[in-house]
Amino acid sequence: MKLSALTVATALSLLPTIPQAIETEKIQLPDMGDSSGALISPIEEQEFGASFFRNLHSQTEISQDLEIQQYIQSIGRQLVAHSDNPSTPFHFFVVMDPNINAFAGPGGYIGVNSGLILLTEAESELASVMAHEIGHVTQRHLYRQIEAASKMSIPTVAATLAAILIGTQSPRMGQAALMAVQAGSVQFQINFTRDNEKEADRVGMQTLADASFDPRSMPTFFERLQQSTRYYGKGVPEFLRTHPVSESRIADTRGRAETYPYRQYPDSMGYLLTKAKLYALTMHDRAAALKHFSALEQQGTNEQRDVARYGIGLIHLKNLQYQAAGEIFEQLTAKYPNQPHYISALARTAMENHEADKADRLFAKAIQNFPSNDAIKIEYTRFLLKIAKPEQARQVLQSLSDDQKERPFYYQTLAEIHAGLNQPAESHRYMAEHYFAGGQTDNAILQIRLAKQVKNLNYQMQAILDERLNFFLSELEEMKNKR
Repeated sequence: MKLSALTVATALSLLPTIPQAIETEKIQLPDMGDSSGALISPIEEQEFGASFFRNLHSQTEISQDLEIQQYIQSIGRQLVAHSDNPSTPFHFFVVMDPNINAFAGPGGYIGVNSGLILLTEAESELASVMAHEIGHVTQRHLYRQIEAASKMSIPTVAATLAAILIGTQSPRMGQAALMAVQAGSVQFQINFTRDNEKEADRVGMQTLADASFDPRSMPTFFERLQQSTRYYGKGVPEFLRTHPVSESRIADTRGRAETYPYRQYPDSMGYLLTKAKLYALTMHDRAAALKHFSALEQQGTNEQRDVARYGIGLIHLKNLQYQAAGEIFEQLTAKYPNQPHYISALARTAMENHEADKADRLFAKAIQNFPSNDAIKIEYTRFLLKIAKPEQARQVLQSLSDDQKERPFYYQTLAEIHAGLNQPAESHRYMAEHYFAGGQTDNAILQIRLAKQVKNLNYQMQAILDERLNFFLSELEEMKNKR
């Protein structure tokens, strides 16, 4: 399948802007698709998206934390269920980058930077950006922009798109992709992109309100962004450079948002806990982080104060202060027995403090209380590997939901399990899948070749390794030839 070349404007169309408000009645927008109606099939679209996601892994850090992943997926699904095309497949993920940014890629892959999540002050503000990006996908803006004459393969287009998106955050990494742009066509494409943005704004506002988030969060969030530009100087975030916030646009958005009935929109515990964990993970100055959480512990509701204590516990855990962390997580687990984050943190603290029996009891209890929680399952799997129980770890890992079984961490964990079971061919095979899922096809080929060197391989394993090696080689060759 062939696709056309991408331009800088393609990347611009995928980044969020200041959402426009809409009328409260349902807007019925046509499914415009691409001009031919047959540019890309659903199967090809998913292949394109998967290739794009693999390339993103090779160029930036995608969060592999399942608690963070489960939250961003849950809010995304809530929005998609109220979008104008709820049957569209979506994949939401968090990019561990302090820049204020978010983007929509092919195949319904929507990324949100950790920096943007931490900047929000309410869950509805985060939802407003995600709803806008969902609008880009459901209205097929990407595929309307890649119908030019120059043709490229799926792997090449996916790699180029990933490079452009990451290039907005790291100019050095994106420079090669940007050099391919034909200057004469840029202005037309940017004008077309502005139309896309307006459409995504309207669809996003409607989705936001229908999903029971606050429409007023849009102008509130972007007004705060506008006010913050005076402090950035030349280092204005890409989000603000590509999508300037005008007074008139904020005023229009606010006026239309006011047509919705006013009510309270409390933040979910998932939002509060995710922000706390992201802050603890990304804040390198641990003394400043403790000061931040200590200040939050003195304000807000009881739940908000307890989330701040959770953040303090996470910082203690990073500082290897296991007793202090354990005491906090023990108290929170007793107070909130239905909150999986707290018992998971307590079990992880025991594991890292080499309290194997205590960790085993806590993980077993957590699995019993939250049998469908993938984040707890992967933590338990890692613990079982740590105490040399690879077969039990394999059984727990296999119980993960299907949407987690194509991520790099899953294949890496499988590789570790088979290494523990003294099955080197299987271990190298799954390490190959780990590298491929992370966009490192060269390393995937190396792992397959190492697997093929293992003695006494049976016919079935030989066939599997041969098939994967041929596939990886063809992917690599196609990208090299089409660049």
